[in-house]
Order: sequence, then C-alpha cells, then structure tokens
Amino acid sequence: MKLDKNSVIGFVLLAILFFGYFYYTRQGQIELEKKQKHLQDSIASMLPVKDTSVPVMLKPADSLKPIAQAGQLIQAGSAEEKLTVMENDLMKVTFTNKGAQPRYVILKKYLSNDSLPVQLAGQPTDRLSYLLNTGNNSTANTADLYFSNAEVVKGADGSQTLVYKLADSSGRSITHQFTLKKDDYMLDWTVNLNGADKLVSQNSLNMVWQTRAMQHENDIQSERRESQIGIVGKSGFDYFTIAKGVNKKWEEGIKWLGVKQKFFNTTLISDNGFSYADLTVDAGQDTSAVIATSTANLRASFPVAANAVIPFHLYYGPNDFKILKGYKMDMEDMVNLGQGFYAFVKYINRWIVMPVFNFFTKFVSSYGIVILLLTLFIRLLTSPLVYTSYLSGAKMKAMRPELDVLKAKFGDDQQAYSMEQMKLFRTAGVNPLGGCVPALLQIPIFFALYSFFNSNIALRGQHFLWSKDLSAYDSIISWKTSIPFIGNHISLFTILAVVTSLIISLYSMSMTPDQNNPMLKYMPYIFPVMLLGIFNGLPSSLTWYYTVSNVITLLLQFVIQNYIIDHDKILSEIEQNKKKPKSKSKWQEKLEQMQDAQKQMQQTQKKVQDMKDRTNKK
Repeated sequence: MKLDKNSVIGFVLLAILFFGYFYYTRQGQIELEKKQKHLQDSIASMLPVKDTSVPVMLKPADSLKPIAQAGQLIQAGSAEEKLTVMENDLMKVTFTNKGAQPRYVILKKYLSNDSLPVQLAGQPTDRLSYLLNTGNNSTANTADLYFSNAEVVKGADGSQTLVYKLADSSGRSITHQFTLKKDDYMLDWTVNLNGADKLVSQNSLNMVWQTRAMQHENDIQSERRESQIGIVGKSGFDYFTIAKGVNKKWEEGIKWLGVKQKFFNTTLISDNGFSYADLTVDAGQDTSAVIATSTANLRASFPVAANAVIPFHLYYGPNDFKILKGYKMDMEDMVNLGQGFYAFVKYINRWIVMPVFNFFTKFVSSYGIVILLLTLFIRLLTSPLVYTSYLSGAKMKAMRPELDVLKAKFGDDQQAYSMEQMKLFRTAGVNPLGGCVPALLQIPIFFALYSFFNSNIALRGQHFLWSKDLSAYDSIISWKTSIPFIGNHISLFTILAVVTSLIISLYSMSMTPDQNNPMLKYMPYIFPVMLLGIFNGLPSSLTWYYTVSNVITLLLQFVIQNYIIDHDKILSEIEQNKKKPKSKSKWQEKLEQMQDAQKQMQQTQKKVQDMKDRTNKK
C-alpha cells in the first residue's frame, strides 16, 4: 500500500492516539500470585458447622457510654454486641445489633487474592447509620446504639428475615427489617419509624454511609484503575474514577450510589431516592491493600407523617451484567463495556460480542476455546472488509513495475512522483486507501473487546494453557524492579501477539511497492515493539484473542493471495480501466491545484536561490 506524505502523517497521529490511550490506562503491574486454593475447601474453612442463626455474644468495649447516648430509648440489655447470620447459596451476611446493620458479607462463589472467599463491608470503619432525636434535647447516631436481639425467620419462599427494634416508654420505636431472598445478592432493608415526627428532623434521615474497598485481585494496579463510583440520578448513569479521588455533591435526588471495584461492587439503593448527597472518596496508597475509602452523607426524605416506612436495598455482589440488569435499575451500566470517548462500543458488546460469547459458553466449558470461537465469528463477520483490503493490496502489487518506472524517472523529486503516482492510480481505477479503511474500521472492534475482556467476571480465575487467570496477564518471567513501559514481568501471550504481528507486517510490506519513506520502511518493526509495552499488562484473554486473530489473518492472506485472487484478471481490469475516460472529482481537482501551486512555488524559490548564488559568485 502506497501512501502520500499527508496520509502517512494522518495514520501516524492516529496510531499515537490509539496506543497513547492504552499506555495511559496501564500504569504498571504487580507479579501474578500463583497460589489459589480450591473454592469449596476455602468456603468450608470459613463457614462454621453449627447453626449460624444463633446470635453470637460479644463483650462490649464500653457499655455505659452508649446507654447515655440513647436518651429515653431503651437499649438491648447491658448494651452487648451480638452477631446474627443470614445466608443463602450465594452469600453469607453477618449482622450486628449495634446499629442494626450488616457487619460483613462473604461471597461464597468467589475467591479473593488471599485464596479466601471475597469479603465485602468488613472493615472496622464500615458503617451505615443516621441521626436520631433521643429526647432531652439530645441526639445519637444509630451506629452507636444497641438494638434488641433478633432471630432469623425463614419464609415459605426460601427467604429469611431479621428484625431489630429500639423503643422508648412513650411508644416511639425504630425498626430495621432485613430480608435476604433465595439465590439473590440483594439485601432488602426497611426502616420503620413509629413517631417519625419526633425521632428525626424535617422528615428526613440524615445518613452516613462509610465503606472501605479492599484488594481482591492479584494485580492491584489494574483493580485500582478499573474501580469507580457509580450513581444513577435524574440524568441517568454517571461514573467517577476512584484513582483520581472523588469530591462531589448533588443537590437533586439520586436513585443509588455504588462503590465498584474491578469485579465486585457494594451499592446502596433508595426506593424513594436521596434528596441530597455529598460524597468524598480517597484512593488507597500504593503500599496498602486499600483500593478506596468513601464517605457519603445522604438525605432520605419522606412524607410528613407520624409513622414512616422507608425502603432501601443493599447490593453486595459481582459485577455480572446479567445479574445487575435483572434488577432493572440501570446497575448494569457499572460494568464497563465502553466509557468515555469510546462509549459507543458498548453497543457492539451488548448486541454482538456478549450474546455470541454467552452462546458458546453453553456448549464449551473451556473459556480459552470460547474466545477462539468468538474470534472466528468476528473474523467471519468482518471477512468482506478483509477481502476488499487484500484485493486492494493485490492491485497495488500488480502496479509495482509501473511505479518503479516513475521512481526512476523522477528520482528524489518526491512531490512530482506523488502527483504522477496519483494520476496512475486514478487511471488504473486503484484506490490506494482501499486496504487501510477496512483496517481502521476494525479499531472499534478492538476497543469493544478491550472493554469486554477487562470487565467480564466470567473469565476471573479461569485457567487456559499456561494462564492461571484469563482476566489477568499471564506472567512466565517476573522480576522485582519495574521497567518503564514493560513492568516487572513478561507475558507469553503478549510475546505471541507481538511475533505474529511482526510476521503480518513483514508479509504486508512484501505485497506493496517499495517504500522510499523511512517511516513506512521501519513501521513493521516499530508497531510490534509498541505492542509489547501496551499488551504486557492486559488480560491474557485479550492477548490470546489477538494472537488467534493474527494467525487467522496470516492464513487468510496466504489463501486469498495464492488461491482466490486472480492476478491475471486484475492486470486485465487495470488495463481496461486505463482506456476508460476519467472524470476528476472536485476534491481531486483542488488537490492537484494545491500540488501544482506548491510545485510552482518551489520552482520559483529555486530560481531565486540560483540567482542569489550567481550574484554571490560574482
């Protein structure tokens, strides 16, 4: 493929933007840990054998102070903290009567980087509370109050309910009811205020939600990069990158607020919405296992009434698109299938990539093979563009002898050569960009797959060949000191992707006319080197896809060029096109006028310079 100077500059700038994005999103990685215990053994070690619905007694740190804070409210016994457990097949939720709230949550089907089940909302600083008027002109935070002991009540539908209560002698009471349904990651939470006009001010719960997200992936840099705050308000879904820190305030209502890590999220939902929200998020330090610490001040308003029922929901679970979409709250938007300037690719993922991927998983157990089949499908879908590209390359190769004649005629006069070259292409009916446009159209596909493989929790922990986790890079060699642009490891799938890319580039160059432009001559070597730095920290699922795609490209090039394209027929068509009358487009006329004007200017400058040189000699 022969390009003029302006085309070369354009493609170089496009390449810089394309690869610059990936370099920005990749900021170093840590060594992939190789140990991962069997899931069922880990769960068994975490879950007690006895009936966990029986409350567990804890020794109070200070029982006198909370009683004083409660004012006229009557607390449970001597203000002792007791833990109660509800669980289904998906998760185990441990509650505390101190504040009547979840203490921590264990996801049974997922392992953390320490080979133990993923635990959410289990840090000492995590709490969910609101202010109460406790009487005698005093207030207290529910997180500091001890509610009455509660027992788990099982429903006929398999659901479980837990009710905490705090009351005073006048009949005022606060009830927290939690319901966990069968096979569900959503926890229903209902606050019932009897005497709401006296318990809270201005018909609102002034809530504080504090949560600390901890590391769950081996590659903490990637986890931090993919972690975000997600919200849904009046204008729909919005997100904020945690790595940059967040300090936002909303004066209008929002439906829900979620702290999303790479593959898990904790989300607080209000059926009536929050009328006000003030959020502060601090990213964790590089030396710690903390992803982010967030504090949200929220206001949940309700109609004026003596009694109020305020429904909330708490989601503790995976960033699984199908699961989140099932709640019909736009929570599936937290799964990054395309955001920012390439947000349009999420439709490629939702309508094409994801349905095809899920279809193959119904019949194939190995996710590596599923990715191979997905690659074949995508290449089949784009095959018409690929054929057009190869056909254009074959035409360019057929014109190589005539282009060699032009080179010999014009020598170092690149401008004159380019003008004659374009005339030759036009008369022969050859589009020099015919092979480039299909390649450019495949860039959105790559962006879509980059997002899909980075966010697909189904790939997490899946083994394939030497890769221990298709959602992370496959490290075959690692070292302690991080090398700029490479990191502290080498990925074997990345090496395969680089080598196959190099072979494709060299083969493509052999099919095109000789290049005088040094940039085009060295591009086959520069591009794979750039891939080495960009791909080395990407998920092995993506580099495996790219490797398979490159192998398919090599096979297609060989078969199409040698067995499908009729080179004699192409030469005959070129000769026939030369005999046909050609009409110039307005764009071609303007381009030729500009080139002629530039050539005349150069000739004039040369004449002036020659005159100056002769004058100086005299």
